[in-house]
Amino acid sequence: MKILLVLFGLVLFGGFAAAGAGVYVFWHFGKGLPDYAQLAHYEPPVMTRVHAGDGRLLAEYATEKRVFVPIRAMPLRIIHAVLAAEDKHFYTHPGIDLIGLTRAVLTNIKNYGSGRRPVGASTITQQVAKNFLLTNEVSYKRKIKEAILAFRIERAFTKDRILELYLNEVYLGSGSYGIAAAALNYFNKSLNELTIAESAYLAALLKAPSNYHPVRKKVAALERRDWVIGRMAEDGYITTTEARMAQADDLVVENRADAEFVTANYFAEEVRRDLYDRYGEQMLYAGGLSVHATLDPQLQGIAERTLREGLIDYDRRHGWRGPIAHFDTTEPLSYAQQLDALTPPKGLGTWRLAVVTALDEQSATILVQSLPEDQSRPEGASAPAAPLQATIPMREMKWARKWLKGEYLDAVVHKPADVLAIGDVVGVELVLSYVQAKSKGKDEQTIEYPAETYGLRQIPEIQGSIVALDPHSGRVLAMSGGYDYNASEFNRATQAKRQPGSAFKPFVYLAALDSGFTPSTLILDAPFVIDQGPGLPKWRPANYTNKFYGPSTMRLGIEKSRNLMTVRLAQSVGMEKISEYAARFGIIKDLPEQLSMALGAGETTLLDLTAAYAMLVNGGKQIRPTFIDRIQDRNGHTVYRHDKRPCVQCEAVAWTGQEVPNVPDQREQLTDPTSAYQIVSMLEGVVQRGTGTRVKAVGKPLGGKTGTTNDSRDAWFIGFSPDLTVGVFTGFDEPRSLGPREQGASVASPIFRDFMKEALEGHPPVPFRIPPGIHLVRVNAVTGLPAHSGDRDVILEAFKPGTVPTSNSLVLEGDGDSEEGDGAMPAAGTGGLY
Repeated sequence: MKILLVLFGLVLFGGFAAAGAGVYVFWHFGKGLPDYAQLAHYEPPVMTRVHAGDGRLLAEYATEKRVFVPIRAMPLRIIHAVLAAEDKHFYTHPGIDLIGLTRAVLTNIKNYGSGRRPVGASTITQQVAKNFLLTNEVSYKRKIKEAILAFRIERAFTKDRILELYLNEVYLGSGSYGIAAAALNYFNKSLNELTIAESAYLAALLKAPSNYHPVRKKVAALERRDWVIGRMAEDGYITTTEARMAQADDLVVENRADAEFVTANYFAEEVRRDLYDRYGEQMLYAGGLSVHATLDPQLQGIAERTLREGLIDYDRRHGWRGPIAHFDTTEPLSYAQQLDALTPPKGLGTWRLAVVTALDEQSATILVQSLPEDQSRPEGASAPAAPLQATIPMREMKWARKWLKGEYLDAVVHKPADVLAIGDVVGVELVLSYVQAKSKGKDEQTIEYPAETYGLRQIPEIQGSIVALDPHSGRVLAMSGGYDYNASEFNRATQAKRQPGSAFKPFVYLAALDSGFTPSTLILDAPFVIDQGPGLPKWRPANYTNKFYGPSTMRLGIEKSRNLMTVRLAQSVGMEKISEYAARFGIIKDLPEQLSMALGAGETTLLDLTAAYAMLVNGGKQIRPTFIDRIQDRNGHTVYRHDKRPCVQCEAVAWTGQEVPNVPDQREQLTDPTSAYQIVSMLEGVVQRGTGTRVKAVGKPLGGKTGTTNDSRDAWFIGFSPDLTVGVFTGFDEPRSLGPREQGASVASPIFRDFMKEALEGHPPVPFRIPPGIHLVRVNAVTGLPAHSGDRDVILEAFKPGTVPTSNSLVLEGDGDSEEGDGAMPAAGTGGLY
């Protein structure tokens, strides 16, 4: 009895001692622990995703590429795989798995002194405590703190919430934060599309992602995956047959690089800047925003291609600037070795580097640099595995006349040696065929080149930009800010402030129309001189041709882009009013009230000027350019919408015979709609008879205006159809002349023409919409007076009520010193581009 009492006392004492020790451990290590209650409101960093107009991905922004998926949206298959691999008793233990802990302690005792890493036996709850609240320190102290926090977390949160935090926070390699991001990165699938084998592999990665890489450590990855599949079968989540079939599957990953993204780098960067300005860096890279952009991928592809081709065409007209590099023939390394060691210059894009190895009278023999993925070769043409020998025929280098100072060109190319020398490193592109022009008795035909035929290429020095937007809403549908984003991230559509030249003139004429002038008002085209003050030279603007054409109609003045007429008109209307119009239409906020500003001497961006033209074609309604339609937060709530018009009836989920919603038009009216239409009609005349006649080839109703600055430093064309407005800018980043014969009509308008031809292909021609109050009158195109029988040049002119002219006896002459032109009546001929 005494022995039993002693034993009982010892057990009781040991129990109290153990309890006391436990209480002490909990008190000692539990004090100062992080507040686990913060997990109740924790939102893991989630990537922001930007979608194009057709729903495809445009860009992703994240410090941790994570896609948050609520536990209720996760398929059971992935949950079962994770529980089988990591914590089979998760839904029954209180935060610590005592059986697993005992097993781990015994294993660690057995491995003591072997140098092996201790086994932790952490539950999912403990891993949540470690990942969110503790460090990765390997020590018994951290494990004790981890256990304490696990007990507290289990009392505070449901099992589903704990599992949700774990599966969305854990890192699974390859930049994958969270199980959903891993499914995308490894298999390019959403969670509900994963197979048993794929789900098991993701669960296998939870232990140590770097140890089970699907390519570098595929054998270990398969072993671990198959082990997880076996555990799933043991735990009853899948049948034995399903397990055998899953284990027989190969481990094949599909990188997200193979997923379909829309490429529009300049556009995506503009969206990123907008989001950063609105919400800041933290929200942009970790807020999980879902951004619906305005981009039309089809128009974007057309815009980028036509801009590049237009800049290349200009560059070719101005000749060959020489090779990219030159290899010394005395170099001990072979041409192939030197070529492989050469880094392609930025802007080369899909072209390839090649070195000239031989020349004859008809071609150049070259050695072409190969890359792992030769994207320069058309579909169906195999890529070379090593540098290969090819040829550049004479036909593909005839354009490469020697460039001389002042944008002039040397004599024509007679033989390859006039352009290239042995050892020259040049850009080349694989060409499959060429078009042989019509000849006597023969139609135009396509001739195929021999295999491995390349064309000589040159990276243009000239830059440019293009913008296409919806004139009714301001949605930017396409934008390219330069020749190549990889060579220069500077966006010339939104960041470059340049002089628009004559492209600004329509707003001078608009102010005049709102002031009572008509398209038939006569304005004197004659020398104009203004004294600028003591010590300053007299200001003498001139037409592009340096000729004077006498009294001419306002329409003729804008169609032929007459500078002298524009200055006289601006002087009559008043620069104060023109400056106010420039600010009203968002072109230039504080335009100096000087007459030279009427000729486009102020500075603006392509996007602002294109938006201003859009407000002409939409009837004078104010719009604000936008790259974003809608933004949703991580929970799907809309936090921004560009279209703020109220429409309760638009929320109907089904058609029940109700009336079509009547959405109010809340756009501010900036000008008289009739004045706006008169300008649109006059700009349509620019395309039909004026400086923009190259655009006429599109064959659809179009209007627009060329713009060229002094010494042809900048060239513009801004134009529109009834439902699409497009602006093109071209020029050098460090302004210099484009050449003595270059202007908006020769550089920018062909890009606009080619874009519109492709963008409007298959669409029926739509006439410009005529507002109420406009009278269309047949007039003589030269005099502007109502036409008589026998008149040759007759057009339909738009007049406001009561403004149809009956005579042209009044001529606007202006207050500057002037001399009469040749003859009292308007003369024909091209006018001026400032």
